[in-house]
Amino acid sequence: MKKLVAERKLDWQVDSAGTNGYHIGEAPHKYSQKVCKKHGIDISNQRARRFSSKDFEQYDLIFVMAADVYDDLQRWAPKPEDMEKVHYFLDALYPNVSAEVPDPWYGDESGYEPVYQMIAKGCEAILDKWTKS
Repeated sequence: MKKLVAERKLDWQVDSAGTNGYHIGEAPHKYSQKVCKKHGIDISNQRARRFSSKDFEQYDLIFVMAADVYDDLQRWAPKPEDMEKVHYFLDALYPNVSAEVPDPWYGDESGYEPVYQMIAKGCEAILDKWTKS
């Protein structure tokens, strides 16, 4: 997303966070790094962080990739209306479906490229949807 935002010269702040604490401070999975590098994107300096309720104040849009993350955010939202900022990542591609992005973590390397392609298409769709005047 950061690469696309820069290419489109948008004044967007892009960040990523999870709702569990399994990998805080760690770099992305080696296969994620490998697939991104193949597509000209270096994510090796990224570090995992945990979502904070303050993120509701910091960001205008929040995208989730799975139902359990959506549920976590519902519990953590300071106000019910904060959930108006939260959208399923793939909703711009598949409206009103609440489709989830599969997590390739437990599989082998072959699962990472299809997920990358899904995320890349999702990023393009999000930018197309949310940058229309």
